[in-house]
Amino acid sequence: MGNFLSLFESFKISDLVDIGMLSIILYQFFSIIQGTRAVQVLVGTATITILYWFSLSFELYSINWLLKHFFDYFFIILIILFQDQIRAALALLGNTKLFGRRNFDEYHKQIEEVVMACSALSKDKKGALIVFERFHGLLNYSSTGTRMNSEIHADIIFSIFQPSSPLHDGAIILYQNRIQSAGCFLPLSKTVDLARQYGTRHRAALGVSEVSDAIVVVISEETGQLSLCFNGKFQMLENEKELRKNLRLLLFSSKDLSDKTVLQRSLLR
Repeated sequence: MGNFLSLFESFKISDLVDIGMLSIILYQFFSIIQGTRAVQVLVGTATITILYWFSLSFELYSINWLLKHFFDYFFIILIILFQDQIRAALALLGNTKLFGRRNFDEYHKQIEEVVMACSALSKDKKGALIVFERFHGLLNYSSTGTRMNSEIHADIIFSIFQPSSPLHDGAIILYQNRIQSAGCFLPLSKTVDLARQYGTRHRAALGVSEVSDAIVVVISEETGQLSLCFNGKFQMLENEKELRKNLRLLLFSSKDLSDKTVLQRSLLR
């Protein structure tokens, strides 16, 4: 009890700031790696750490020598393994208002290209699944498709979702002004009360939005209906104008914050 009181008495404001900053960093890190292979890497690293502790406790010299040399280069290995997540974390940090107004110009062109492609696909009743990756990494899912790393262009998107294309059944993932991958497989939602009119595409859109902060545009192959999926909820759209407006509200700060709040509430219903 006395040790606890002495610890509490020596607690300073700087310690509180230190703990708070560390908590924010860890929270942002785990938010970014959610749904990526980085989680599996973390589990593997934890397993190696436990093994190293056993080798010290039971004097397993061979394993201890091997793991000791591993941990000598641990931080270099960590940077290599988590380079995508570190880059995303730095981008997220730079996008906060603390370092200035976030630059959303990068979204304007890709929104217009996506809207043009979706308008044509909807009229032709061609199914499509387009994912906007945001801060939660989707490397697990982009790696299941064909790596493209191409410019976002309406003609490219339109051609990908043609029935004759080998990639039309999967999703395309957009990130950093590029089509990162096409023909990607997304996790299907496990929601049991999903309406019967929703097919595999809609269930996949719902699934990825439940495990990440991605924004997903879906086009029904049967009806050509445009839908937007965010935070595990669907929003039916009447036309491409509504699609453009909603994407702008979700992808970058609107001058009228009340409009964004209304949209998010409608998606959360």
